[in-house]
Amino acid sequence: MMASTPGIMFNTGIGQHILKNPLIVNNIIEKAALRPTDVVLEVGPGTGNLTVKMLEKVKKVVACELDPRLVGELQKRVQGTCLANKLEIKVGDVLKTDLPFFDTCVANLPYQISSPFVFKLLLHRPFFRCAILMFQREFALRLVAKPGNKLYCRLSINTQLLARVDHLMKVGRNNFRPPPKVESSVVRIEPKNPPPPINFQEWDGLVRIAFVRKNKTLSAAFKSSAVQQLLDQNYRIHCSIHNIEIPENFKIAEKIQMVLKNTGFSEKRARSMDIDDFIRVLHGFNSEGIHFS
Repeated sequence: MMASTPGIMFNTGIGQHILKNPLIVNNIIEKAALRPTDVVLEVGPGTGNLTVKMLEKVKKVVACELDPRLVGELQKRVQGTCLANKLEIKVGDVLKTDLPFFDTCVANLPYQISSPFVFKLLLHRPFFRCAILMFQREFALRLVAKPGNKLYCRLSINTQLLARVDHLMKVGRNNFRPPPKVESSVVRIEPKNPPPPINFQEWDGLVRIAFVRKNKTLSAAFKSSAVQQLLDQNYRIHCSIHNIEIPENFKIAEKIQMVLKNTGFSEKRARSMDIDDFIRVLHGFNSEGIHFS
């Protein structure tokens, strides 16, 4: 679906909704607490309303844009000014490219890439200071949801394991051109540095199983035959690496239920478990040679 404005048509199908309210632009920049020495990563700069304001404050902005037409608009905007040599534009899909070095990330993201982009950011090294990101309201509320909240999900706990997340402000649809169908929110994400001493692939494997049916008890969630097959396979690999003999009457289902019972979590449900709870469960499984990745 294309929506036109003087000089350019926006493609809402790839999430082109340009933030037009200067008060909100200024507010976002203020929340980013930019420094003159900063390199800023911006994703989806659009026509550059945020970009130009940031260029006045920082050492450099690296803007990632998928649409060559908008790249042209952005270049036109800074051409011949002292800001031009502080702007670097990368054309292409930000999910498919390696991120450059940056101190801060500021983005009015195309909403369909929200989840993969958050994890690309959080697993990026070297660490950055913080990210100020615009998301669809419900996605933002999931990022900050706590155990017991109905929006609490795998996304919530995975993000909060790796970062501190704060909801900064709501942004109504009329602040965009063209207006999106949903309300938006701005969130601040600050990676935990150093990160928690946890293998993220293992952690995510466990959390994924628990949250498939977050209202089920862990005991029930682990009764799925696909889950048992995977963990049985992983356990046998672990045993062969460590020269551990497996008894002939071995049943992974019994071992799983034993771990859940011993850790005290067999009757707990993912929707009400916090990070420390999952760390205890993961440790319980790992110490019995059961792995998730």
